[in-house]
Amino acid sequence: MQQNYQAIIRTFFSIAFIIITIGSIVIVAQDNVITGTWKAGDSEWNSKRKDKDKDDDFDADFTEKSKDKVQLNFRYDREKGRENNFGSGFDYSELKGLSKAQVESASATNVNFSINREAGNIEMQGTFQNGKGSGTYRFAPSRSFASAMQTRGFTFTNEKLFTATALDLTVAFVDDLLTANFKGLDTDDLFKAKIFKITPQFMSEMAAIGFPNLDMEDLVKARIFKIDAAFARQIADMGFKNDSLESLVKFRIFKVTPEFLSEVQAEGLNNLDAEDVVKLRIFNINGEFIRQARAENVPVNVENLVQKKIGVWRK
Repeated sequence: MQQNYQAIIRTFFSIAFIIITIGSIVIVAQDNVITGTWKAGDSEWNSKRKDKDKDDDFDADFTEKSKDKVQLNFRYDREKGRENNFGSGFDYSELKGLSKAQVESASATNVNFSINREAGNIEMQGTFQNGKGSGTYRFAPSRSFASAMQTRGFTFTNEKLFTATALDLTVAFVDDLLTANFKGLDTDDLFKAKIFKITPQFMSEMAAIGFPNLDMEDLVKARIFKIDAAFARQIADMGFKNDSLESLVKFRIFKVTPEFLSEVQAEGLNNLDAEDVVKLRIFNINGEFIRQARAENVPVNVENLVQKKIGVWRK
């Protein structure tokens, strides 16, 4: 069971890892100008999302937020013919000079558009047709942004400035994190905070529900699994007031709800701890199964029910 849980954790965080490591990509830079190619509606990149489980909350959230965005995939050539990609969704308001009509045009339409941010500007040229596009880009990093970050203890290479531009990392956002007394932040932590909306307000919210000393990795985990004050209150109302962040993560992963808990309690399973409840969800042990087990003279407790479910219970 523990192995299954760890596998699920690794699956979720592999998604985050792909996004977070973009700052280390090596790309071509000459005279402080970075160049490369871009695509939109790239089936190879988009399929990475389509292949994921459509039922999980993370994918549902991703899909919902992507409906009115342009998904751009920036491609960088690396040494020995290798390539690396960075994909992200952008609102039309973020893409100066590009309209939805151009993107969805039935005939090939030439486009010139840009993303203008504190960390730099990305200028793109190419064509769109029926939602698919491709072309080249030119990135001009902002030296003033890099200097401002240097005074705050963060070193930004051209590659990291590209990441900061794509993510719309700002000086004000970084200052908010520093003012909130986040400890030991590095540049990649700034990217994580931007991607997963880790703000001082969220940090305070987690502290208020009993988690005052979470580091950046913990806060990212909380965001990925949608653990907030509302969810923590729901779990507390179910009788699990002092459980760890890991317990809340498990409850979210295995979709433990008040309705489920009431159902199994009505069948005589009371005084359950968090691990017991998770076991019941992992093995899909519900009220109907408990009633069936009782009819077969199986003592109603978690371990016996699990043994019954996997076919190893003996009188």
